[in-house]
Amino acid sequence: MLNEEGTARNFCARVGAALEGLPWELVVVDDGSKDGTPAILAELAAADVRVKVLTLSRNFGHQMAITAGLDHAEGDAVVMIDSDLQDPPELIATMIEHWRAGSDVVYATRTDRAGESRFKLTTARWFYSIMGKVSSVPLAANSGDFRLLDRRALDALLQMRERNRYLRGMTSWVGFTQTSVPYTREARHAGKTKYPIRKMIHFALDAIASFSNVPLQLATLAGFLFAFLAFLAVPVAIGFRVFGQFLPGITTTVIAVLLLGGFQLIAIGLIGEYVGRIYDEVKRRPLYVVREGTNVAVAKDDEREHTPTR
Repeated sequence: MLNEEGTARNFCARVGAALEGLPWELVVVDDGSKDGTPAILAELAAADVRVKVLTLSRNFGHQMAITAGLDHAEGDAVVMIDSDLQDPPELIATMIEHWRAGSDVVYATRTDRAGESRFKLTTARWFYSIMGKVSSVPLAANSGDFRLLDRRALDALLQMRERNRYLRGMTSWVGFTQTSVPYTREARHAGKTKYPIRKMIHFALDAIASFSNVPLQLATLAGFLFAFLAFLAVPVAIGFRVFGQFLPGITTTVIAVLLLGGFQLIAIGLIGEYVGRIYDEVKRRPLYVVREGTNVAVAKDDEREHTPTR
């Protein structure tokens, strides 16, 4: 949760009602909220020990917050879900049925997305189309982080401690038996989205860089292409020179230089994106820092680096 005082109570109530009759725990990660969310969560945790609250020391981001929750979840099956109530907690019962039938990963696929702009729907469609073509791991279109993981799949996932995280891709990468459950995504219950365009672009870049080397390969192919064109231009220029033909080319030369320079900068930028991610990894900083926990034993992130949950 991040500044979700308008949804916190309703979310926890709906989760409890959806899981009635089952042994359950609700691990809520407060990702640096500045509104009344921490006070509400403290009240809910005091009233029900099954509500476990992890308060991070600052805002570490959506994927890191989910990772913190997964690190501290103790169940035989764990469901990742956002607190904005766009993903209905009532669907968890259906996920559990598939899990009991033998599925290790059950991911929810959106058949309709209420309350979202045409721009976001269009860009989301483009993103999944691009990822389907460049990713080395098959990713289900229109599936988000709302999914169930069996303990075996979760333990495999928790061994992956990379800093630039794309969890929906990582859960596909671990394999196991995976099943899709369709659902209609509802409009946000209250508050504003925490994913503006800037964060969406950064998230998309993380996804592509984490599961594909195609951008680097395209840069290499572009380099070979322009080198080939340059070699072809050499005999043409010699021929014009031999036969005394004047070849005016100031404008052409400027355009060519700008074009080649632009492609070179793009290629350097692509390399820089991957190098930057390598730099993030070698620093080996913890993925997140927990300030305090309620009804939950706080584990250090560096202990999770080498030891599966079970």
